[in-house]
Amino acid sequence: MNSRAGMFVQAARGPVLLILVGVLFALQQAGVLDFMRSWPLLIIAIGVMKLIERMVAAPVPQVPPPPPGAGPYAGAGGPYTPSGYNGGATR
Repeated sequence: MNSRAGMFVQAARGPVLLILVGVLFALQQAGVLDFMRSWPLLIIAIGVMKLIERMVAAPVPQVPPPPPGAGPYAGAGGPYTPSGYNGGATR
């Protein structure tokens, strides 16, 4: 819940993905694992980083809904009718 931790996770995302891509290419060059079969690891790593980012991020404050019957501004009791207005009826 620390903003510093959230900033650290965001800052680490790029280097972590770059290291992962490098490791995957090194594994391909060594003949251990073909990159075409290992690219889903990149998607998994991005998802894990986003989950960690959301876990350490500060919660978004929730604004409570207005009470029932409240208008668009404080003190609104209903539609505005100017004094002397008779709804369009002729006298």
